[in-house]
Parts: sequence; structure tokens; C-alpha cells
Amino acid sequence: MHAGEHQRSERSLPVEPFRELLYRYFFFDWLFRDTSHGTLLERESALRFNRQMRHYLLVYLRRWIMLVICSCALGASFEKALSLNYMASALYCLTSVSLVAATIIVRLWLGLKYE
Repeated sequence: MHAGEHQRSERSLPVEPFRELLYRYFFFDWLFRDTSHGTLLERESALRFNRQMRHYLLVYLRRWIMLVICSCALGASFEKALSLNYMASALYCLTSVSLVAATIIVRLWLGLKYE
């Protein structure tokens, strides 16, 4: 199988690897076009396309906020109920990284909406 090709299922739909699906579930860079390359017309076209696609950022924001809530709740339960402080600290680190990702998504959404 060559690079970029996927296996096909019985219905001739591409079967993507799980890690790629997981990446696409949490990260959205594959949805947007690069506005830093090309002629002025191409860059404006890419920016217009990105502005049209900005509503998908809210879907990704919801996913990251759910990860913040779940990892914080699990961290608290591991810390208080089970006294597993190392596991709780790992979950709290995941919470803080997820919160940063959610903040970046909000900033990108606002930038595409109002700039």
C-alpha cells in the first residue's frame, strides 16, 4: 500500500487508522487552509474559506471542554476517594493542557469572526 492510500472496506469506504481518527477528533488544522502562502487573491480566498469553516471550531471547543470537565472530575475522585495522588496529578496536568487548547480555540474563533 502506498503512502496516502487507505484500505477499503466492503462498501468501498476508506478505513482510517484509529490514531488518525483520534487526531481528527481533537485537532482541527486539517479543516483550514493556509493563508500565508500564494498570491494575494489566493490568500484572500483561503481566509474567506477559513471564515466559513469557523463554526466547526465550536464543535472542537465542546470536545476540549468535555475533556477538561472529565479529567478534572476524575482527578478529584482519584485524589480524594482513592488516594492515588500520582494519577490525580497526571489528570490535573491533562486538565490544564485541555484548558489551554480550549482557550486557543476561543481565540481562533473570535479572530475569524471579528477580524
